[in-house]
Amino acid sequence: MSKPKILLTNDDGINALGILALSEVLADTAELYIVAPIYEMSAMGHAITISDPLKVTEIFKNDTHFGWGIGGTPADCVKLAINGALIPRPDLVISGINQGANVGVDIIYSGTVSAAYEGTILDIPAMAISLNSFSQKDFSAAAKVAQIMVEKILNEGLPSGTLLNVNVPAGEYESFKGFCITQQGSGTYEEKLERREDPRKRIYYWLSGTRVYKDPNPEFDENAVRAGCVSITPLHYKLTNEEYLESLRSWNLELR
Repeated sequence: MSKPKILLTNDDGINALGILALSEVLADTAELYIVAPIYEMSAMGHAITISDPLKVTEIFKNDTHFGWGIGGTPADCVKLAINGALIPRPDLVISGINQGANVGVDIIYSGTVSAAYEGTILDIPAMAISLNSFSQKDFSAAAKVAQIMVEKILNEGLPSGTLLNVNVPAGEYESFKGFCITQQGSGTYEEKLERREDPRKRIYYWLSGTRVYKDPNPEFDENAVRAGCVSITPLHYKLTNEEYLESLRSWNLELR
């Protein structure tokens, strides 16, 4: 029996530790293809490149082909890999392991999640996986979670257009409290735009922010992962607010 084909991508760049950990833990499970940004592309959302060429660089590790580095966004990588026939059509797209959680409003901005979304747009099951730490460089626990999730997805399948957004707590695997099925939370940021001046007296701004947790609902992704659970949220790209359709129709809009 042939192994399943899996496309690995991310937004931290092809040389990031997270994607390396994924490739190592899944090496015996699947036929792996790695196509990721050549440089870090965090917070790119679902941006795609339409005005510049996409440059492709073959990446080697220990004199062995590792993957393809793309001079574009995470969504570009998935598009190019699949629609550009850079690799065989995969059975699964995995984006990560991201350095830092993707919960609450992060999902809107995340290049990690957007790369997985691109897989679902191309009708391929997909998963985004992130580690809830910006300092922990050991991705082995998150990689174990990824291995469990890959086996489940390949066995159970996913609905068309749906991806799983997985967020893993910081710390050792043995410290995790289990898996929690969650929904996107309401967590956002208290943003700060710091005004600065360069040596030529030109004004620029530097964006920073502190995460704010608005609702303690334990079924929200941000709260589950902070409580030590592996958070799993099913997402799709359908954005219509269906609950508001009837109210909007009641406006009885007419052309004048």
